Formats: sequence, C-alpha cells, structure tokens
Amino acid sequence: MQNSRPPFEFDSPVPLYQQIKEKLRGGILDGTYPPHSRMPSESELQQMFEVSRITIRQALGDLQKEGLIFKVHGKGSFVSQPKAAQNITSLQGFAEAMSGEGHEIFNRVVSFAFVGASAEVAAKLKIDEGTTVAEIHRIRLLNRKATSYEVTFVPESLGKKLQRADLITRDIFLVLENDCGVTLGGADVAIDATAADAAIALALQTKKGAPLLRVERLTYDAGKQPIDFEYLYFKGGTFQYRLKVDRKRSPGPQGSRRLKTEKA
Repeated sequence: MQNSRPPFEFDSPVPLYQQIKEKLRGGILDGTYPPHSRMPSESELQQMFEVSRITIRQALGDLQKEGLIFKVHGKGSFVSQPKAAQNITSLQGFAEAMSGEGHEIFNRVVSFAFVGASAEVAAKLKIDEGTTVAEIHRIRLLNRKATSYEVTFVPESLGKKLQRADLITRDIFLVLENDCGVTLGGADVAIDATAADAAIALALQTKKGAPLLRVERLTYDAGKQPIDFEYLYFKGGTFQYRLKVDRKRSPGPQGSRRLKTEKA
C-alpha cells in the first residue's frame, strides 16, 4: 500500500490528532467521503497516517462531536448528511457566515421585480402600503446543493442599486455595505417551522408539505431605519442556527449573597 500520510508537523503546537481531524474534515467537506459513506476503519486510518489507534480515536471522536460522522455499532463510522450552522449572536449574511466555515456558496436568482408593498411588508419597512419595493427571490446553494430559498424586500432606491449588483456570488448585506454605502446596525430575527408550498418545494428539490425552518429577519441601518425585510426558508435537516446564552443572575438578596460567597 502506498504511503498516503500527509506531511504532518510533529513538532507543531497543534496536537497530531487535531491535524488528522482537519485532514479528514477536509475530505468530508470536499466530497472525498460523501454523505452516508463508510469512513475507513480505525486500523485503516492508523495504517494510512502511521499513528497510534488512540490518536485516530481522538480525531474521530472530535468529528463525531462536530456532527460530521456517526457510529453504527459493529459497522464503523459513517459520514453524516452535512448540516451547516450559523451563529446568530452577530449579524451576517448566509454566504458570509458559511464561506468562513469553508463551505462553497452560490446563489440562483429566481426573480427580481419592483412591486407594490403588501400591508405586511409596508409595516415592516415603515412605508405606505403600495409603495414600490424591490422583491428578490433567490435559491441559496450550499456545497452545490439547494439549501435555502430567500425572499427579500428592500426600498426601491436600494433595489435599483442591487439590480446592478452580482447577486449570484455576493450577499445582499455586503452589497448594501460596500456598494450602497449603508452601515448595518442590527436585526430582529424570528424562527419557526413551516411546510413547503409547491414553488419552494420545487426550488429546494423536496416534497410539497416537507418541513422547513423559516427565519423572518428585519434588518436596520445604523440609524435604526428598517432597510431589508426577508424570509429565509431552509430545507429540513440541512441547517441550524446556534446561539450562546449566559445565565442572568437575580438582583435579589439571595443572588447578592451568592455573588459574595463566590468572590470569597
């Protein structure tokens, strides 16, 4: 068997098992190990990388914790269907967040039209009902697979600028900031579940009525003026939002005593 061991840095501050994990992780993300395929066994990986079984188990253990592989008793480790995740403690566009994780993102523009704002859109953007807005429909492809369907509404003035932008490879947030000179301030986000209608089911290559993760997001500029209202529909099992929260201590006497005890 030909030695396929990559040039690991044995004197690197990065532990060897982490270097192996990143090598395997790269193979999962680039399709060398496709979803649901069986990973090489521990002994095969041990021979491939010329390291101890403990090192291999540490690398596989980390991949399992990240949700990239799962184990079947008596059969080995298998590649999970990839599920992208985005941290919502900061305001980022989908491509901006996913490309930072090593994923490949492309957009397919389904339609771009100027329409009269519905009552709901007008209320969100704080304009009169019927006022012209740009309505943009895009399919977001994660690693070349349809993952989400995005419906965006922006005021007409910004829509005319977006109409000239490259919305196939760029996030609308980045276009607004870099091309339109808009400083983004924050967003209100609501998340719920819904069922795919016929049009979205076709776009996401799933069945009508299939479960979707729906995200409603209203984005404001730095002056707290609403400028972008959108619905994001994610195909079930392909994406998750992550949020880290801290416990807020009670300001009451018990909370105060507890804090004093901890400081002692």
